[in-house]
Amino acid sequence: MSAPAPGQLTVPDWLTRSITAAHPAEAAAWLADLPALVTAQLTRLDLTLDRVLDPGGSLSLVAYAHRNDDLTPAVLKVSLRTPETAHEPEALTAWAGRGAVLLLDAHRTPTSGVLLLERLHGEIPLRSLAEPKAMLEATSLLHRLWLPLPLTAPHALPTTPPTAPPVPTAAVPEAAPLLTEARDTATALAASATERFLLHGDFHHGNVLAADRAPWLAIAPRPLIGERAYDLARLALDRADTLIGSPGAPAAVRRRLHRLAEALDVDRDRLRGWTLVRAVDLALAALAANRRPEAELYLEFAGAL
Repeated sequence: MSAPAPGQLTVPDWLTRSITAAHPAEAAAWLADLPALVTAQLTRLDLTLDRVLDPGGSLSLVAYAHRNDDLTPAVLKVSLRTPETAHEPEALTAWAGRGAVLLLDAHRTPTSGVLLLERLHGEIPLRSLAEPKAMLEATSLLHRLWLPLPLTAPHALPTTPPTAPPVPTAAVPEAAPLLTEARDTATALAASATERFLLHGDFHHGNVLAADRAPWLAIAPRPLIGERAYDLARLALDRADTLIGSPGAPAAVRRRLHRLAEALDVDRDRLRGWTLVRAVDLALAALAANRRPEAELYLEFAGAL
């Protein structure tokens, strides 16, 4: 099967909505050029398109393909270049397949990043396991991904916290004290950090997939440099709806943080602080995308801390 004509490639509605909400200034032009870009990359890499994944990524078109020379399956990922996606190739190169999906090829255009990746079992995320088993597998994998870096060595990746977003107290006036606390906490934690690691940046059960060469491998990093508690905080927020919906939610939240901190030898107070920050960040992102129930869930989680 040859590469599809640009007009034949369908961009998932989810990608159109999510990228328009997150990056309205760039979205229309990038989405219009996307079919032609994907077709060109299939030709450049000598690939045949199998199917576009729907929904795929929130900032990326993700497609199953195979090499024409040996029929090896692969994944083609084409992303809008943003602060979240810009450094994915560097992280995947540093990991070299150790705990993460293997990078086969990387190419940049002025507005896009193109990655060719090994194909994992996209239909089997770590979220498919029961929570206790999923958390055990996740902590083991996360420990492998953290690469220590010298405290003073320069690095092109962003550091934590990337930039504190404005606090839209008008949108959720009742949460204004919580939002202010999160902003102040992020500033204090960043100033007092005593370690520097390469972090995944968006590590949760949905970004870990079953694989052939390892039981589980991480995908879709939004890499940055910082302390381990920042990365672990995103995992602490996984399945927040289940935890908040359980009896005695604040106690359940504290138990989860204690178990995660103990499992990975991370300071529990710093984990609590970064979890507050990241819960508020997720809430603000959900508000920006008009997903108010999701925003309220993360604010409730933050309040439980």
